[in-house]
Amino acid sequence: MTSALTWQQLRDLTLTELDDAADGWAAVARRADAAGTQVDGDMAGTLSKSQESESAKSAVGRLKRLSGNFDYLRTECGLIRSAVNGLSQELAAPKRRLGAALDDAGANSYTVNEDGSVAYPSGGKNAMTGGPNPGGTAFGNNGMLAPPGASNGGLSGPRLGTQGPYGPGLGGGPTLTPGGGQPIKGVYEPNPHQARAQEIADSIAHALREAREIDGRYQKALGELKAAPGLTVDAKTWADMAADAGTVRSAARTYLLDEVPLDKPAAARESWWAGLSQEQREEYLAVYPDVIGNLDGIPSVVRDEANRENLQLLIAKLEGQGDEKSQSQLGGLKEIDRQLQEGSRPPMMLLGIGDEGNGRAIVSYGNPDTSKNVSAYVPGLGTALDSDFAKNDLKRARDTAIGAREYDQSSASIVWLGYDAPQLPDNDNLLHSGAVMSSERAEKGAPAYNSFMSGLSATNENDDPHVTSIGHSYGSRTVGAASQLDGGIPGADDIILIGSPGVGVDRAEDMGVGKENVYVGAAENDPVSKLPSKEEAIAYPLSGFVPGGAILREVSDLGDDDLWFGKDPASEAFGAQRFAVDDGPRPIIDGEGATPAHSNYFNPEKDPMSADNIAKIVAGQPETIDTERHR
Repeated sequence: MTSALTWQQLRDLTLTELDDAADGWAAVARRADAAGTQVDGDMAGTLSKSQESESAKSAVGRLKRLSGNFDYLRTECGLIRSAVNGLSQELAAPKRRLGAALDDAGANSYTVNEDGSVAYPSGGKNAMTGGPNPGGTAFGNNGMLAPPGASNGGLSGPRLGTQGPYGPGLGGGPTLTPGGGQPIKGVYEPNPHQARAQEIADSIAHALREAREIDGRYQKALGELKAAPGLTVDAKTWADMAADAGTVRSAARTYLLDEVPLDKPAAARESWWAGLSQEQREEYLAVYPDVIGNLDGIPSVVRDEANRENLQLLIAKLEGQGDEKSQSQLGGLKEIDRQLQEGSRPPMMLLGIGDEGNGRAIVSYGNPDTSKNVSAYVPGLGTALDSDFAKNDLKRARDTAIGAREYDQSSASIVWLGYDAPQLPDNDNLLHSGAVMSSERAEKGAPAYNSFMSGLSATNENDDPHVTSIGHSYGSRTVGAASQLDGGIPGADDIILIGSPGVGVDRAEDMGVGKENVYVGAAENDPVSKLPSKEEAIAYPLSGFVPGGAILREVSDLGDDDLWFGKDPASEAFGAQRFAVDDGPRPIIDGEGATPAHSNYFNPEKDPMSADNIAKIVAGQPETIDTERHR
């Protein structure tokens, strides 16, 4: 959008008025936020707990819709505030440049014309006439090229040089150049005001060009921040809001995002956020909820707030996409949203969400910043952001948090899907799945996991929190890879490996927490925890999946206790503490599929022994676990 801003308007602009307008929109956003909180807590929460009638349920539904309206209002007002504030911040520099140029012109008694050109007086000595060189007018060059003949004082294209009585570029008098050569020395001396006036005119033109670009950019952004008529906030409304956020992002590209320490460690990010004013934080949450919500080192309550908004934006985005991946992720997002709306005990917090790859989701039960005991569980084989993950993997984290709180109320449990776990092949044959049988995805996921764990260390408010890293299935391979990076897993005191096909490390003592702090759960009937080594797979490809296969494994393994990804974590050779779990259903034979025991860990209904021992370790009471002999 082209701006018609003049240098006079830029000169007279009072930036504090823009700041006041931004503060006004911020106040509206805060009131909407407070109203939404009141609706959620004081009205909907109280009503849903005290009334069970159909009319009460209907009222709760209406109140939740009202809460959604307030949420939308808060977000849109926040975007307007950010746009106005960004306009004010960015216009400050060209306004200062213009002011300095005008002051300079005044100090030299030059006249700034309406078109931004600068008139200067006579000066110097003309050897031909014996008098001073006449004055002239300098036209500013704003640094942009324009077609020949452009004439606007150099404010949207250059009009080079000065204009004196003898023509362009000859403001001080005629330049005698016999044969097209250089001026004759001593015959012509330039007007000393000419060069200075040209500098001032160039500064004015430059300032106005910059200001017009900024003004046009924000005009476009503010012009698009329009809500559709009506009071219904639905997927289309959030999709429109996502577009609005994108517009403001584009306008404020140098104003906000450049300041985010994306390439800094989590501790530096925590310090950066702590140093921001409340107004600055509100701006980032309004314009960049996806960035702030997924930035390790940002406090959990902030990430939760940002990601609840980003969740709605993602749902709106995927609603209009019909491909299988988008619809699968949409199912997971909607189920997470349903659970967030429903609420839970311990409180549910959304610490990460995204649709890249197979999807990203990080959910905590309990606040990991205030809890003394925190666990972060990495799921494995077949996990993706879908409804199955949203129901089953979230339940594992919640069951762990509930169990740990029976031993220590200051406990929180997290499920971390921050990487692309391998997916099951169509024929469910693990040995024919390149992703499952490769360490590549674990090694790619390990740095992201460690970044998240370093974020927990940076934001936890306890002096010495107890942190447990948990890896299930292929997730144990990811935890193993994370333990081998420089410094190991940040903050981890204990490591739990469940249903593991090996971790890429042959000894528990090499995982960075001491072998006495590495714990292993491996069900007797879990075939994944008996996945044969590469050598065994060649000789006996089904040795880990059929009754009696262990005998075949021993024959080919010769007692080395190797699995696909290295030493069996449940073996004596590995050296971890093995805790008791239920044997679980037998593959195929018991009619529950090929790997039913592999999915029962964490579950207090199906494997209470496993769930209880995991809870004890997470709560910092490993001395009370029930142990089991090594394989």
